[in-house]
Amino acid sequence: MSQPDTPEWRDGDVPVSPRFDDPYYSLENGLSETRHTFHAGNDLPARLRDGFHVAELGFGTGLNLLATLALWRAERIPGQLRFTTFEAFPLAAADMLRAQAAFPELSEIAAELAPFWQRDAREITLPDLQFAMVEGDARQTLPAWQEQADAWFLDGFSPAKNPELWGPELMDAVARHTAPGGSAATYTAAGHVRRALAEAGFEVERRPGHGRKRHMTVARKP
Repeated sequence: MSQPDTPEWRDGDVPVSPRFDDPYYSLENGLSETRHTFHAGNDLPARLRDGFHVAELGFGTGLNLLATLALWRAERIPGQLRFTTFEAFPLAAADMLRAQAAFPELSEIAAELAPFWQRDAREITLPDLQFAMVEGDARQTLPAWQEQADAWFLDGFSPAKNPELWGPELMDAVARHTAPGGSAATYTAAGHVRRALAEAGFEVERRPGHGRKRHMTVARKP
């Protein structure tokens, strides 16, 4: 099992990774950024259906999982949401829960999942959720993965500070593990990331970003 990452807490309760010197979510509004970038960027909730599979690079605080499960429930989608995340440095449960407490809208789901984090669960099965965390370096674990996602949340730390999670080989692996007609979205509009996604076979589009970020990236697999 990986050694948990230990965040620093700045500006109140904003977790920042000392390993990458980057916050775990937007300093402006992490939940709003998730909804704008990953939900709208992947055309959710319109595409949600039983068995819809979200995959994610960078689990962090678990905010994207909570927000997506909340969206699933709000839309009353029947069946199960599948959610697979790839994370090299999982947060300890106490830090994850402290970070999640910043979003009272998600408090009910956070409380429901808290016991799983407290026992270091890496798989969670609920009537409406099938969750798995794949620990380790995604450059090794993703190519070995046997499944395909309908939508990707590319949510590693900034490409300037965590380049390993944005390289061409990994973006190619993302494409190979995306179902036909699937999608990917990310907060970054870095040119080399967009080029890597395009070279991997995605149709890539730059869109307005969240808050102070002028642009973000969405990608579709034909």
